[in-house]
Amino acid sequence: IYTEISIGFSRIEDLEHTVTEGGFITLPIPKEALFLTGKIFLQYRKREGTKRSPLPDFFIGAHAAVEDLPLLTRDEGRYRTYFPNVTLLGP
Repeated sequence: IYTEISIGFSRIEDLEHTVTEGGFITLPIPKEALFLTGKIFLQYRKREGTKRSPLPDFFIGAHAAVEDLPLLTRDEGRYRTYFPNVTLLGP
């Protein structure tokens, strides 16, 4: 998510200020989430996928799944398909 937000900023210091002032925290991605990302990516490729590397949503969903974190998203489809146990919050 940090990467996706970063495109709106020209300097990391400005992004960090916004994240801190907004009360958000950043968490390292656990190895378990990285492992799960690979497994989900294989499911995606077997089902329909044409991408050759894991999609960012897979990293985000796996991190939420492993850490048991709710996920705020406008695009629930892929998360519901590949991460059915993650609590999704809509805007």
